[in-house]
Amino acid sequence: MRRATVRQWAMATAGAVLGVLPAAVPAQAASGDATCPKGYFCGWTGDEATGSMMKTKTDLSSFGSFNGKLKWTDNRTSSYACLYGTDGTGAWDLPNSEGGGPYLKAMTSLKFHKTERECTWPAYGPWVDVKSPERAGFGDIDGDGRADVLSRDQAGRLWFAPGDYSGRLIGSGWNSMTAMTRHGDFTGDGIEDLLARDKDGKLWLYPATGRGGFMARRLIGPGWNTMTYIAAAGDLTCDGENDLLAADKAGKLWLYPGTGHSHLMSRRLVGGGWNTMNALTGPGDLTGDKKNDLLARDTTGKLWLYPGTGHSTFGTRKLIGPGWNAMDSFISVGDTDGDGINDLNTVTNGQFRNGQVGRQVLYSGTGHGTFRPAKEQSYAWYELNGTF
Repeated sequence: MRRATVRQWAMATAGAVLGVLPAAVPAQAASGDATCPKGYFCGWTGDEATGSMMKTKTDLSSFGSFNGKLKWTDNRTSSYACLYGTDGTGAWDLPNSEGGGPYLKAMTSLKFHKTERECTWPAYGPWVDVKSPERAGFGDIDGDGRADVLSRDQAGRLWFAPGDYSGRLIGSGWNSMTAMTRHGDFTGDGIEDLLARDKDGKLWLYPATGRGGFMARRLIGPGWNTMTYIAAAGDLTCDGENDLLAADKAGKLWLYPGTGHSHLMSRRLVGGGWNTMNALTGPGDLTGDKKNDLLARDTTGKLWLYPGTGHSTFGTRKLIGPGWNAMDSFISVGDTDGDGINDLNTVTNGQFRNGQVGRQVLYSGTGHGTFRPAKEQSYAWYELNGTF
């Protein structure tokens, strides 16, 4: 069965999404869902797939003679069928679903998408930030001085968002990755790169092009499926090269020093007991001492700051606060509000304010190991499969 919801969608959005598209296939005598070919979206003028039938496998800017007449639809495609009405309402049909309702009479156009959220929003999170007066050395993939974000949608496509609400596709197939992290350059060219672990446990380095994309990947090595969490955290050894942290299933936290030449050196043990944590992120320097720090969330939802020493270790941790289990993603990309101080952005889950999923929240850094009160930036970050 369909999960169809009628929503008030902005007509400007619907118009931008649809553009100029072909009209519907002319009516034909038909009866029953079985008459709808596989790979097509079909609509009928009567209940329970009776009456005249239209069909299409391409986007439609108008249902033509079927406008205002549909009572039943069958989406036999592998895509979401996003329906739009001239009155600003909209609905969607799940892939391979059928059903009907009075709302269909208002629907006059259709567009196919890979994900449900694309019926109303772009496939990526609507990221916007302010150019920082200071270059943090991380967070900027395209070299324009602004912090960038990567969004993975539920279909496995990875999107680059440069900070001006826009986004562009990097590629598909990224649902094969079980961990993704970025913080600075690992190849020696000064451009921030991406690290990703696949389902087989192989860790890959994706060198950035400097234009918001990535070059051919390079294998770091196998065996990384023994790690519960992986986090790029910047230079933690004060040798000028960015490093990687990983917590194994036994709760040991390991530091993998970077070489600056697409490789990692022999690991060093930071300490044990890290299986009490369920998230790690490298925010850069939060304390103002020019050393990279670490944020870690424990299983009770408390967020802790671990000040970096610059000698492969961390100082005594400091409590940021409780309630952070309401966050689905931590976005550590440096200064995003334009004051030159590193910040933290998050994307919320269902534990945030009685179920407010998909809010992007900014926590502006003070430069003294604390954050200013939270500021909601957007409510359109729902139904994504990770933000990095």
